[in-house]
Amino acid sequence: MNTWNDTSLPADQRAAALLSVMSRQEKIHQLASFWERDEEEAVPAPEPVDVGDHDDEVVASEAAHQVAPMEDAFKVGRQGWEESVDGGLGHLTRIYGTDPVSVADGAAKLARLQRDIVSRNAFGIPAIAHEECLTGFTALGATVYPAAIAWGATWRPALVEQMAGRIGADLRAVGVHQGLAPLLDVVRDYRWGRVEETCGEDPYLVGTLGTAYVRGLQAQGVHATLKHFVAYPASKAGRNHAPVSMGQRELEDVMLPPFEMAVREGDVASVMNSYSDIDGEPVAASRHLLTQVLRERWGFSGTVVSDYWSVRFLQAMHHVAGDYAHAAALAVRAGLDVELPETTCYSHLEAALDAGLLTEAELDTAVVRVLTQKARLGLLNADWEPTAGVDAGRDLDSPGNRAVARALAEESVILLKNDGVLPLAPDASLAVSGPVWEDVRSFLGCYSFPNHVLSRDGGRTTGLEIRDLPEALRAARPGGATFHRGVGFIDGRADDFDTAVDAAAAADVAVVTLGDIAGLFGGGTSGEGCDVVDLGLPGRQGELLEAVLATGTPTVLVLVTGRPYALGEYADRCAAIVQAFMPGVEGADAIAGVLTGAVNPSGRLPVAIPNGRGGQPSTYLAAPLAWHADGISNLDPTPLYPFGYGLSYSSFTLTDPAVSATRMDADGRVDYTVTVTNTSDRAGAEVVQLYLSDPVAEVVRPLKALIGFAKVDLEAGESKRVTFTVHADRTSFTGVDYRRIVEPGQILLAAGTSSEDRLAPLAVEITGQRRVVDEGRVLTTPVVVTSA
Repeated sequence: MNTWNDTSLPADQRAAALLSVMSRQEKIHQLASFWERDEEEAVPAPEPVDVGDHDDEVVASEAAHQVAPMEDAFKVGRQGWEESVDGGLGHLTRIYGTDPVSVADGAAKLARLQRDIVSRNAFGIPAIAHEECLTGFTALGATVYPAAIAWGATWRPALVEQMAGRIGADLRAVGVHQGLAPLLDVVRDYRWGRVEETCGEDPYLVGTLGTAYVRGLQAQGVHATLKHFVAYPASKAGRNHAPVSMGQRELEDVMLPPFEMAVREGDVASVMNSYSDIDGEPVAASRHLLTQVLRERWGFSGTVVSDYWSVRFLQAMHHVAGDYAHAAALAVRAGLDVELPETTCYSHLEAALDAGLLTEAELDTAVVRVLTQKARLGLLNADWEPTAGVDAGRDLDSPGNRAVARALAEESVILLKNDGVLPLAPDASLAVSGPVWEDVRSFLGCYSFPNHVLSRDGGRTTGLEIRDLPEALRAARPGGATFHRGVGFIDGRADDFDTAVDAAAAADVAVVTLGDIAGLFGGGTSGEGCDVVDLGLPGRQGELLEAVLATGTPTVLVLVTGRPYALGEYADRCAAIVQAFMPGVEGADAIAGVLTGAVNPSGRLPVAIPNGRGGQPSTYLAAPLAWHADGISNLDPTPLYPFGYGLSYSSFTLTDPAVSATRMDADGRVDYTVTVTNTSDRAGAEVVQLYLSDPVAEVVRPLKALIGFAKVDLEAGESKRVTFTVHADRTSFTGVDYRRIVEPGQILLAAGTSSEDRLAPLAVEITGQRRVVDEGRVLTTPVVVTSA
């Protein structure tokens, strides 16, 4: 038996043995990938020339729809199948997720390609098959779960982990090894189109939910991939792929912690780089980030894969490389192991080696990491077979999947305002208007298969049974309702605008359903490349809302969106406001359940709802000068509804806060305990949030920061005691000398139900000397909930 086939040996030892007998070309092929995007032959690569001559390749595509940035522009230079696999292959890209294929056809294709790969390399090594899986498996007929921003609204890590487990089980069942999720991006500007793909604006919430996803997916034997490492959502003006101007302190204290949590706490297997440059350094070429931070500081031992064409971006977009060989060398030297989605620059690695741009040792370092991953996945086993364990008849939209999707959707819906009109009276006549009620795709995120792939023909095909809002409302209540579109998501007035307004005037209650349709690169109002200039409601949707409000009929505003929109000009005239963040295939029933009272809303905002359209692109995690307006600016940055906010049909109080000590050492810990009580006659759930404030520090600190939370289920009249254990490390920050420190002095701890609704703070004095915090610090705040 070959050493690398011996399953009794550690994966890294098997990988090293295999590496030692591979040729240079065989090694390079393990860092390569192939994406069969169409039937045409790949366009041959031109001879390497200077950057200026390559600029002509990077042009806006005339294609009607693309599933990745500049997909058509980057056809130039990609390798065909024969040259990609002659000697082996690292990754196969999106066999199920590129075109509408059945499970059976996809499984057959994957097996055929894997057999060819195995036959074309001396060691019989198959490729890693990867797929997108942010809102569920991005494949025809697979369950579309709520978007990640809706996971944030649930504040329920265990439910996110359960969802990821089901996604992982489906991926594993059809032969997929790696999933490109979750996103651990922390929202910094609501105008960015990919807000819907994030878990929110707070690093602790994002990190906790993202780590739960990693655990769920990897428990099924599928490797998770963190993206986008790092600072991608902080691009200038909220533009996709724009440069990031960020200091080291914000990077360390806001953007990096979620990734560190998933590496240290979740043992994630893979990481994907960000497209952006940070202060002029593209992440794909950053040895500091990809090696020094990720590996040397945090101990990450997995693979780094490129975001699609980001190695090519080094030459074509960032202009830090003169040709493909130079770009490839920069990436590998930085610590980027695999070029995705197909091989362009890495096919020039041999030229880079010959030119002295890269050393053999640097190449070997990347290759052994890929081989180690393959060993862990069982791909180096002597008995590996492409159809072993594959279920070609797998139901990707099983009842079990639907049940979890329904639970997530119900727990994510947020009640922002209610003057008593909700729950709807059973016999009240309704006039429903707006674009959301008639198009179920509004419930689905950008990376769902219907919006990501099926929408390229311009139709509304989803490949799934998805109940729309009229069906859900009719099933949930006996009262009559009329339905009129009024306006579209993007376009102007519909033919029935006036009819919709007249119907609202004649009804007991008007329900206006407004929001987003996810798309790509300007093809929607939310999603990748669908950035906005301000936070006004899309298109002419605000015009419909204004017209309905003017009728005087009590109006319930239902928002189904991927980002928060400014509601200050409407909120005081709405009788109720319901916010749903792309709630997935079960979204209609979840929304109808909240409207009728069958579901007691327990969602809480993972992002704030702005007051004005243009003055609040940033988030609650703000320094004093970013929050105060009086005497400073004519623009008030405070939100209409703050981070963490949400109402319920139950009522809750927080009482009796206490700390276990008023002093703790700089490496000690303290317990903060509070009682939460359901003061109503209906069972419900409240999210108890713990915030830290640092009144005096050696650098400017946020006014408050979430450091712990617990979603607590309570029966009518029930009380529970919630205890947070706060280690001194949780108070640490990047000091004036750019070292992470715990600083002696007073900190303030306060429980609340939002960032702006907190109990009076309790002071704890940190004693001792200023402590530099070593790597491996405490990243979480354990919480225990007991009967009061």
